[in-house]
Amino acid sequence: MAAIGPQDIRKRIGRFRVLIMGRANAGKTTILQKVCNTTDRPEIYDAKGHKRGNHDITNEMVFRSNPVFIFHDSCGFEAGTDKEFESMKNFISERAHATKLKDRIHAIWYCIPMDEHSRTFQRAEERFFLECDTGNAPVIAVFTKFDALRAVAYGEIKKQLQGASAEERSKRIAQGVEELFTNTGVLENLRKSENRARYKSYVRLQYMHKKDTNCDTLLESTTLALDNEELRLCLVWTQQSSLELCIKCAVK
Repeated sequence: MAAIGPQDIRKRIGRFRVLIMGRANAGKTTILQKVCNTTDRPEIYDAKGHKRGNHDITNEMVFRSNPVFIFHDSCGFEAGTDKEFESMKNFISERAHATKLKDRIHAIWYCIPMDEHSRTFQRAEERFFLECDTGNAPVIAVFTKFDALRAVAYGEIKKQLQGASAEERSKRIAQGVEELFTNTGVLENLRKSENRARYKSYVRLQYMHKKDTNCDTLLESTTLALDNEELRLCLVWTQQSSLELCIKCAVK
């Protein structure tokens, strides 16, 4: 069987399409900018290719630095009405089951900020995972602002750390972070058997405001979550930030 090349993938799939979701200030724009290696804002187009200034889940967001990615934004349905939720739900169902692969949502990134760790899984998250039919599109839970847990963990054991070595402090804080994360119960909610959304894996992103951080773990997790080999290759060739991911897939 002949090897599948980039041009073949482009003809069959076109561009890699991602729906990014999450409440306001979850860090969605920063993630997309990191993935596309830019600090610019995206250009927004409607279904007919006309430029738009407003966000709508049906509109396509494209960054000039890497136009082979197409992004859709859930646009804050989390704080909206039932009508907005149903609109989002219908969009996902239609795109997840589109006849042509190029028209489908290929992956969903659901961002859950950890700077409010006591409110990680709210009604919006519950309804999405319970009610939304995502078809074969894998859902990656993206825990953003994960570094916020470190500050909380340190605050809880600050007095106990007096006199401890740097290594011991680091170890104790790391343990505290894991305990805080476990106690949110968010993973149990994601893995409920009655959920319709196809949750596949999660990643933790921290210190994303710093220039030297990236989204390589998110890209790798998404690649591994894809069942379709052509989609995996499409994502690997589309992303431009992780040479390691390219090497890993080449070896496999």
